[in-house]
Amino acid sequence: MPPMMDRIPEKPKNFKKAVRETLSYASKSPAPFIVVLGLAICSTVFMIVGPNQLGRIANLIHEGIHSESGVDMDAVLSVVFLIGSFYVFSAFTGLIQGLIMAHMTQNIAKSLRSKINAKISRLPLKYFATHSYGDVLSRATNDVDLVSSSLANSLTSIVSAAAQFFGCLLMMIITNWILAGTTVVSTMLGLLFMVLVVKRSQRYFKMRQVSLGQLNGYIEEMYNGHDVIRISNAEQSVKERFVKLNDAVRTANFKSQFLSGLMPPVMNFVGNLGHVVVYVVGALLFYNGWIDIGVITSFLIYVRLFEGPLRQISQNVTNLQSAAAASERVFAFLDEEELTDESEKSDTLPGVGAVEFDHVKFAYPDKPEKEVIHDFSATVKAGQKIAIVGPTGAGKTTIVNLLMRFHEVTGGQIRIDGIPITDVSREEIHRQFGMVLQDTWMFEGTVRENLVYNMEGVTDEDLEKVCKACGLYHFVETLPQKFDTVLTANSDISVGQKQLLTIARAMIQNNPMLILDEATSSIDTRTEMLVQRAMDNLMANRTSFVIAHRLSTIRNADLILVMQKGDIVEQGTHDSLMALGGAYADLYNSQFETA
Repeated sequence: MPPMMDRIPEKPKNFKKAVRETLSYASKSPAPFIVVLGLAICSTVFMIVGPNQLGRIANLIHEGIHSESGVDMDAVLSVVFLIGSFYVFSAFTGLIQGLIMAHMTQNIAKSLRSKINAKISRLPLKYFATHSYGDVLSRATNDVDLVSSSLANSLTSIVSAAAQFFGCLLMMIITNWILAGTTVVSTMLGLLFMVLVVKRSQRYFKMRQVSLGQLNGYIEEMYNGHDVIRISNAEQSVKERFVKLNDAVRTANFKSQFLSGLMPPVMNFVGNLGHVVVYVVGALLFYNGWIDIGVITSFLIYVRLFEGPLRQISQNVTNLQSAAAASERVFAFLDEEELTDESEKSDTLPGVGAVEFDHVKFAYPDKPEKEVIHDFSATVKAGQKIAIVGPTGAGKTTIVNLLMRFHEVTGGQIRIDGIPITDVSREEIHRQFGMVLQDTWMFEGTVRENLVYNMEGVTDEDLEKVCKACGLYHFVETLPQKFDTVLTANSDISVGQKQLLTIARAMIQNNPMLILDEATSSIDTRTEMLVQRAMDNLMANRTSFVIAHRLSTIRNADLILVMQKGDIVEQGTHDSLMALGGAYADLYNSQFETA
């Protein structure tokens, strides 16, 4: 994947769609949004009425200075009290508005995370084959957090600013349309500049989120492969790659922040220009007797209130652009092609365990011209132990993925208990299988929770029986709290012991069929013999598919399928295939050859 610094920044393809879909989350719960709008309008009304009353105070003072009775302080104090009441109510409604908006934006973030979590389980494997885990995690964490925080900090300000902007414009027109026109013309210069900057800088905000996702993905990969990096003395090359990705993030950050940082000083200049215009035009109008001193006083405050929303918007444009870029990445993930909906498939499998591969063909969707499985046919009886062997790239794991419907066949058919697997849901198929992979997966929790994962009604007697069967019981007995010992990333557990735990987990599930993909690869020879005997006992009445490179572990298989380049080239028992002296015999004997 080329570093972002080598890419030409592009505008978001679905910017309007991302903004529209983000706001749609607020519209799904219209009550809080309507309340926020109402409070914003109330807060603005209380705020913009104040300057009009300040103009009354200026007129009272001006009249008092030129009259014999002096300034009417009672009238002035009553107006002051009224203005204070307006501002108190404005502050109170603004506080309530902020609380409701914070609650609403957190609900939006919660909804997005829930949708992402549900989306992950509906995505086909091909998506994860073309996207790093770090990039997916970045969308679920960094991007959602950025959307939430930006909306919480900026959306309230923008709603209030919009109400204040139009409210002040209305009051200025009512107060004096000439001064209102001059103020609007000078302010439009600032708006035009802001639109140009937003149009120019949005591409860099998108590039920043993309490059950040790539950087997170690379860090996650290098962290997981830290031991290999150290052993291979690859620290320098890893550092160079990291520096390139980090420079890409820095470059995108610099360009986006620089362009958006131009707006506040320009808006300040426009605001000061508006004040100068009001002073000059207001003085001329007052000199000709067209307005009184109170109008000028009110208008100076209105100009500041009128340009205030524009300044708030310019200050929040950075956050809004970041939120738009992040939300586009989130919604692009949510719009990814999903597995087909199979809610209408209610048929269940009888759970006998007979499997038939009928002229199965398969090619990956992105390379339909390159078939991986050409013409695979095999019949598996219930309770048989089937071994699939062959060199790397022969298609062994692909056959298992097709059986589990992780991929869909492009030709032929697979039937379980006489029923085509396309006629039943994936969930029903997965309920038929227990699976143990070469790569172990343990989560932070007790030993019991890791073993009983997603199963109900498992007793301690069941756990002890299974652990004894797979040679794990002695290890559990040595733990401080036995089955209640909490396993963490820092737990002192060997790779072999983790493999035994995953094997025990598959045994507890008690499915009619088992898939073992190099399940004993991390276990020493002595433990392997114990596990193999336990497996034989447990698989006596279950159909089992075993993928193995160590052919000594599958000598007692009922049927061995030898694959080469997507085809079955030989099939039979160990003894019959050895007597044949073909591909299987070559594979088996090669294990004992001296390199």
